[in-house]
Amino acid sequence: MKIILTGGGTGGHLNIVACLLESALKKGLECIYIGSESGQDKAWFENEAGFTQKHFLSSKGVVNQKGLGKVKSLTHTLKLALKCKEIIHDEDIKAVFSVGGYSAAPASFGAILSKTPLFIHEQNSKSGSLNKLLKPFSKGFFSAFEPIFCPYPIKACFFEQARIRKELKTIIFLGGSQGASFINTLALKLAPKLNEMGIQIIHQAGKFEFEKCQNAYKELGINAEVFAFKPNLEQKMKEADLAISRAGASTLFELSANALPTLFIPYPSASKNHQYFNAKFLFDQNLCQIFTQEQAQNEALLLQSILKLKLELISSKLKAQEYSNGADFMLEYMFKHILR
Repeated sequence: MKIILTGGGTGGHLNIVACLLESALKKGLECIYIGSESGQDKAWFENEAGFTQKHFLSSKGVVNQKGLGKVKSLTHTLKLALKCKEIIHDEDIKAVFSVGGYSAAPASFGAILSKTPLFIHEQNSKSGSLNKLLKPFSKGFFSAFEPIFCPYPIKACFFEQARIRKELKTIIFLGGSQGASFINTLALKLAPKLNEMGIQIIHQAGKFEFEKCQNAYKELGINAEVFAFKPNLEQKMKEADLAISRAGASTLFELSANALPTLFIPYPSASKNHQYFNAKFLFDQNLCQIFTQEQAQNEALLLQSILKLKLELISSKLKAQEYSNGADFMLEYMFKHILR
């Protein structure tokens, strides 16, 4: 049986596609990927052997366009949707799974036009524009933040590397694969104090500021482990006792699956402030700490909060939660409710 996985643009979206692919292959499904020439889609999946076909289309965003530009983008998306409709028909596709982002639009609309069951995963606490628009037309809408709960799709390795933290020996700073200037600057400001306390530093600086951060630690005389991006991030998480991180949904649930206590500093310019609400989902369960960027500039207060965090209690609660694989959940829902 063949299905289409579509969407991307950012690592958060593409991570969901990767989890769905992993689960689908275990269930013997044949998967086709439809994404965009733009964003990170090709970098993630151009050489992915798990897909029998990959289509990278000239998809363009519509939401940020104005006037004639919006009309042209909508017209272009419709043309691509008709192309996707042909693929769906020719390949006898039984279902389309969208993870959102503008690159999901053509195949999602193609599914609707061909009356093929469309399933949507919303990664964030606040729905993206495309997902919000398509939700009424979907056969299943999945989110870890919805009243009808769907576990977040997480690769098994994050659960396998989970451990209970009892003492603060190592902190990991996470700004995402692209990096986050604020997190990088904050890490370097805190580094001397952390070093004095004998706390080791692991720092994901992102590709744009990797060399700058690496050189800054050398100038400070601090032996920090700095990297731009690692495919086996779960190994670095395992080494840490506390994370200071942005609050993208994938990162948030990967940290939770790893039972790693985290102080989140949400990206304030994220659409609909969704990173704050992502983190609030855990904060309301006493499973994390949240600082705004403005609050985090008070280094003394931030360090005080870091040292007061009850690592073992939070880590134990996170590990005790029954996180199952959301990708399996979605595919099983498809089998049970649609493809009987």
